[in-house]
Order: sequence, then C-alpha cells, then structure tokens
Amino acid sequence: MRRHLDFLGLTLTLDELDERLAWATRERPGATVLLEHVLGLEAARKLEDRIARRVHVSGLVERKALEAFDWNFQPKLDKALILELARLDFVRRRDDLVITGKTGTGKSHILKAFGLRACEQGVRMRYARCVDLLDDLHAGLADGSYARRLKAWAAPALLIIDDVGLGQVKKRGDEPTAAHTLYNLIDRRHSKVSTAVTSNIALSDWGRFLGDATLTAAILDRLAMHAIRIDIDGPSYRQHVAAERAGQRPAVSPPSA
Repeated sequence: MRRHLDFLGLTLTLDELDERLAWATRERPGATVLLEHVLGLEAARKLEDRIARRVHVSGLVERKALEAFDWNFQPKLDKALILELARLDFVRRRDDLVITGKTGTGKSHILKAFGLRACEQGVRMRYARCVDLLDDLHAGLADGSYARRLKAWAAPALLIIDDVGLGQVKKRGDEPTAAHTLYNLIDRRHSKVSTAVTSNIALSDWGRFLGDATLTAAILDRLAMHAIRIDIDGPSYRQHVAAERAGQRPAVSPPSA
C-alpha cells in the first residue's frame, strides 16, 4: 500500500496512513465514504498547493481577503459592487478596472483580494507595483530582454498594477519615458485581457508622474476612460490604526532631574 501511494504521489495519505487506517477501523465507513474521505483530503491538499504556486508566481507577496476588509470604516464604498466585482466576471468580459483614492483607503487590499480570488479560480494573474513593473521593463532595455518581458506582462488574463503615483519613476539617459513603456503594455492588453489599476493621485496628474502628457492621454484613453471606475473617498485606515495604537500606549514619565 505504501509503495502504491508513493508511486501515485498521494503523499498526504502516505504520511498519515496510520491515522487513516485507525479512522477507518474506528468509524467503519462504507467503501464509497472511505474513498471519498481519503481522496477528498488529497484533492484539497493538491488544490491548496496549486493555489500557493499560482500566488508565488503571480508576484502577490501579501495575501489579502475581502473577509478581512473593514467595510464600516469606508461607509461610502459600495460594498455590493465590490463583492460583485470579486466574482471576476469583469475579467472574463475583458473589462478594465481603475480604483482611485488617497493612501490607506483600501485600494490595494481590494485588488490583492481580487488577485487571490483569481489564483483560487485558476485565472492567470500577475501583480506588481507600478514602479516595480516599469523598472522590470526598463531593465529589459539594458540586457536585450525587453520584448520577452513585455510579452510576459501582456499575457495574463488579469494584470494588477498597484500604486500608480507612489515611488520614484527612474529614467536613465535616452531611455523612453515611463509613459512610453506603460503605453506599450496597455496598448497590447487593450480589449484583449483585463487590467486593474490603483492610483493614489488624480488621473489628471498621471502625465507628470509618467513623464509625458501626450502618451499618458493615450494610456488613459485605452484604460481608465473606458474602465469600471471606483473612487474611494474616505480616511486612511493606516492612520486610524496608528492613532489607536498611540492612544493605547502607557504614558511615559518624564526623566527625573
């Protein structure tokens, strides 16, 4: 039995064979129940491992769940709309999504949760902060891998570009602007696959951030102007947590003279 399990790769049952046999002896299940119990546990483990691999490959370092989102803290946010979008039907329709708002309002949490849902559903997804994505593509100009990198970023059914407006966009010498690089990517993906973006700055400020107002207008024409738009108008949850923690700290006595 152990040889068979090892050959079939049923490692969970192999590792816990004594417990499985003890359960079967104690519960005396029927043949169908026994097989369902063993195979169900194996299937759950393999699915969990598969999701973990998808998350790792996607670049989604931090797992966020919508169940952990504090809806009460952002009462102006349309919860029903977010939960509907979490079904990822917009990805299957190849629609784009743009979420704007101040830092700490939950934009990244929502899109990371969508990214996790995509991994769970077997939807091919990649995640990156905007500055990291641009740095990766610019690195391809230096080592001759730009075309390959651009093709890789253009391929996923869902690409999450987080934090447009945060960080320093690098430009070296006569390299193309960030706007040119991002335009090439968005143009390739436009109407073919879904791109989801968060931005901490107004869309009107993208040109200054990306370095070229004309190309930025072309990006917005292909992306934001025809996307599902959500603006989170609310306070920063991080500042709220920081203030609560500060209020819980014990008072510090002044040093004695």
